[in-house]
Amino acid sequence: MQHYDVAIIGGGPAGLTAAMTLSRSLRRVAVLESPADPRNAGSHGVHGILGLDGVSPAEYRSRAWSDLARYGMAELHETEAVDLVPDPGGGGFEVVTEGGGPLWARRVLLATGMIDVIPELEGFRECWGATIIHCPFCSGWENRERAWGVVTADPEFARKAPGAYAAWSDDVIVFTDGDVPAGDLGVETVTGRIRGLRHDGGDLHAVELDDGAVVERGTLLWQLDQCPVPLVSRLAKDRGLALREDCYVKTDGSCRTSVPGLYAAGDTITETQGAIESAASGSTAAFQIIEDETA
Repeated sequence: MQHYDVAIIGGGPAGLTAAMTLSRSLRRVAVLESPADPRNAGSHGVHGILGLDGVSPAEYRSRAWSDLARYGMAELHETEAVDLVPDPGGGGFEVVTEGGGPLWARRVLLATGMIDVIPELEGFRECWGATIIHCPFCSGWENRERAWGVVTADPEFARKAPGAYAAWSDDVIVFTDGDVPAGDLGVETVTGRIRGLRHDGGDLHAVELDDGAVVERGTLLWQLDQCPVPLVSRLAKDRGLALREDCYVKTDGSCRTSVPGLYAAGDTITETQGAIESAASGSTAAFQIIEDETA
């Protein structure tokens, strides 16, 4: 069985930034990345990181591994982690992988991100990441000066939407997708359930409702539900990993989880999700791992 100082589950900005900090601190690192497409595979580019603005997710990962290769401390394992088995004496974890041999690490960092619950709507997947977006800071610039629709059942979010996104669009309405929040939202609101999306190669131009109405829109900001990846759900059930009420991994503010020796960073721990935020969280986690080892 291969032994490492730290196993990082997830190879996005949080995991790769942690791998860099740990590599430069002479820690031997295993990064386990699922061979399936990453969550941001449909994104047109990674934004907000100076010097890398606009690179594709694949290019971002390629550059990151090129940087990591200079140090020779991090290894990529293209496999799914399915369980963590703590040593009885508290000295580390056996990382169980799908279809491969296990490995052992003194510390483990969860940087798995979350799973977006994608609606089964005609046209959604084609538009997702281009003209259906989850974050204005990530994709608002590319969708500026278009007619926006905000899909949410949260009344407070709905009330704030037109003002919050006015910099990108002066034409913002709210779709509740069939859920009707109590009270007057004070904004133009479409309460019918969405049944389909009209687009041209992922370029959205209209929203179809169950009652047959068609509402012209060029961009949708859609608050998707999210759920933990299977590994996190299993750790919560079998290993005592504490989750918040909204299903994100609960940490102490320094990326420590409720399980000794197990840390979490990036989209796994917060609904504030972006590449630069995840990278910063990964760096914080790596610093904490090193500090805890030497305390």
